[in-house]
Amino acid sequence: MRFLPLAFLAIPAVALASPEFEGEAPIAYLIDLQSGTVLFEKDADRQIPPASMAKMMTAHVAFALIDSGKLDEDEICTVDPDTWRQWSGPAAGSTMFLSPGEDVSVENLLFGVVTVSGNDASTVLAECIAGTEDAFVERMNDKAEELGMSNSRFGNAKGWPDEGASMVTARDLGTLAASTIDKYPELYAKYYGREAFTWGETGGGTPITQPNRNPFIDRLEGGDGLKTGHTEEAGYGFTGSAIRDGRRLVMVVAGLDSYGGRASESVRFMEWGFNAWETEPLFGEGAEIGSAKVQLGSSGSVSLVAPRDLAATYPAGSDEDPRAVIRYEGPLKAPIAAGDHVADLVVNHDGAISVLPLVAGEDVEEAGFFRRVWLGFKQLFGMA
Repeated sequence: MRFLPLAFLAIPAVALASPEFEGEAPIAYLIDLQSGTVLFEKDADRQIPPASMAKMMTAHVAFALIDSGKLDEDEICTVDPDTWRQWSGPAAGSTMFLSPGEDVSVENLLFGVVTVSGNDASTVLAECIAGTEDAFVERMNDKAEELGMSNSRFGNAKGWPDEGASMVTARDLGTLAASTIDKYPELYAKYYGREAFTWGETGGGTPITQPNRNPFIDRLEGGDGLKTGHTEEAGYGFTGSAIRDGRRLVMVVAGLDSYGGRASESVRFMEWGFNAWETEPLFGEGAEIGSAKVQLGSSGSVSLVAPRDLAATYPAGSDEDPRAVIRYEGPLKAPIAAGDHVADLVVNHDGAISVLPLVAGEDVEEAGFFRRVWLGFKQLFGMA
């Protein structure tokens, strides 16, 4: 690790000498999750129809319920005949090939949602979890708000064209992907990146095996997710992720005009992210980075620690040392709980800015009566 001087000052604005990427996608976004540094963005806040990338939120809601013990992967869902009629046949888009009245587990429905992008699987799963698809969509939008996807909304569980009820941004899709990977790593590993899924039979009784449309499968080292999307309205899009040597990137491209163009552009974009940028460890999880002043607390300050391993990203080949400041709006107000995100470490590495979270290292209660009197006395006489 290089020498990292710390200061409690604002970092001056520096023009980022970013590596250049000439992409074909009209909308693109790339972020390094280890450092939180956005490596590239192009119209990343433009609202667009999500197409089947909306199914990432359908899966995310299910993952949250499974993780909390409110949903069992072995739970059986029954395919409503009306749902089957609506989401079967060529006009219904991608399908898992469910049958009317069929009993199918949540686990297999999730494979149907994630691997083969089944519109039938997404609807059946939504109805099984929430009673109706509309009720499930409310959960999707609640989750979007919780994750800070401020420019996105969902109108159905599939990403089916709905006259603008469903709209997302590339930045928000990146946030959703990052949250899924970070919060539910075991479920992510299980359901994303699978090469193919078999369900249903042909009229002659032959099992139906469908490949994953993820363009990273067998094409990109470390590629393991996430979800493609395509409609006539939205064009071809993809939210993808890959990991190499512990460094994970998440990318979004949208608005491409062909299946093959989406595949080649996605791989080229991600390779550029790994090759044109480097990420360097700074502090390990739990390391005390500094402290922050506290107003009217049981203590006048609180330690600031790394909630996870912290790293900085910078253009490949840079030989400059990073500079960092601790930034917070202060003094902080008590009470403060250990683990609360109360400050940020802002790292400037050759013009590349990484903003990394810092959390309180201990509880700080509100000052008691006598301490408040003493603090007031010190302030009155200029002793504070």
